Amino acid sequence: MSAGALRRPVRGRIARLGDRSLETLDAVGRFSLLATLCARAALRRRFPWLETARQMEAIGTRSMTIVLITALFTGMVLALQTGIALARFGAKPYVGSVVGLALARELAPVLTALMVGGRVGAGITAEIGSMQVTEQVDAIRSMGADPVQKLVLPRVVAATLVLPLLTALAGVLGVLGGLVIAVTQFRIDSNFYLETIFNAVTVEDFLSGIAKTFVFGWIIAMVGCFSGLGTTGGTEGVGRATTRAVVIASIAVLISDFFLTKALLIL
Repeated sequence: MSAGALRRPVRGRIARLGDRSLETLDAVGRFSLLATLCARAALRRRFPWLETARQMEAIGTRSMTIVLITALFTGMVLALQTGIALARFGAKPYVGSVVGLALARELAPVLTALMVGGRVGAGITAEIGSMQVTEQVDAIRSMGADPVQKLVLPRVVAATLVLPLLTALAGVLGVLGGLVIAVTQFRIDSNFYLETIFNAVTVEDFLSGIAKTFVFGWIIAMVGCFSGLGTTGGTEGVGRATTRAVVIASIAVLISDFFLTKALLIL
């Protein structure tokens, strides 16, 4: 095989890598622009309070079941695994400390964000994506209204405000799930279990977990709206956009969790 024939595949790979890099930069730029327009829309008069309240009900109330079930069994599994591990060192009674800290600082915020992101992120993308491919978004513009203020802003505000509340409920139910396992499986007194949690988990631990969820909620809603507004290709395009939004939102939550945790530890 000649040297020219060997160079052609290499050039093709480099060209594809360059195209993907440019597409990524373009997407980041359009996402930043949408975030800026959303922030500007929030400062205008006639804030869409009614639609925001409706979105809070849709995002919060309808996501509660899956979030609480996830938190309950996460607390139970965490208590079971922690109790077995601590029993090797004679520290089994202190299961509550580990369960409480893990739920307050990491597991409750992250798992709640992932569950809500899978459900709400997909729903937002499918709803706005369907409006985009059927030209309803263009109809909103033609009537002189701003699609960002009518569609994006209420969902972003609702998700940002609701996710901390869901996380707090998830933390409480996760602790109760751990309590069930601690009492039934390891014969730990319920009062002692709760006392170890109160002694180990500080207000700072709780607030650090809650603070991250404001960012998680913003990410989930923004990614869903951005993917929905960028949907093309009819109904098949809506399906692709929905899948892409869930994947991107989940990865973004995990990445941002690391950096937010580092930042909060420094403060």
